[in-house]
Amino acid sequence: MKDKSVESGGNAGMPAADDNMTMTIHFTLRLEDGTEVDTTRGKRPAEFVFGDGNLPPGFEKPIRGMHPGETRVSEVTPEHAFGPWNPQNVQKLKRSDFEDQEALEEGVVMSFADPTGGGELPGVIRSVDEQQVEVDFNHPLAGRTLTFEVEVLEVTPTTTH
Repeated sequence: MKDKSVESGGNAGMPAADDNMTMTIHFTLRLEDGTEVDTTRGKRPAEFVFGDGNLPPGFEKPIRGMHPGETRVSEVTPEHAFGPWNPQNVQKLKRSDFEDQEALEEGVVMSFADPTGGGELPGVIRSVDEQQVEVDFNHPLAGRTLTFEVEVLEVTPTTTH
């Protein structure tokens, strides 16, 4: 993981990103070619509790120790982001099992019942023929190295009610 930090001075005494701290950040996520995948810029900043498991480790690690006002750009490999792309997560299903035949187009994201009972599972349709529908259940960003730009806006101790 490569980090490029741009930090402003005068952070002494300010809380730093660490476990059980509530973080307010702006972030931008980009693909290898610079295509923007997601951002909070121009929108409401993201808020989360550091170390609560909601962020993959590759996104938390570069934030640890940052103070409000600091920004950082990090490269996050698939192993530390959304995992490697797994060919076993591509399934061929019977076309006749789909109620909405009109929605069956390449690139469409559909929800499927999770066979482990875990609720809904998104899948991307990769191909459709007369008999089968090929569905990719990998995360859409699996196998991708991402650029994660983060600006810490606020760090406060997490309070439990």
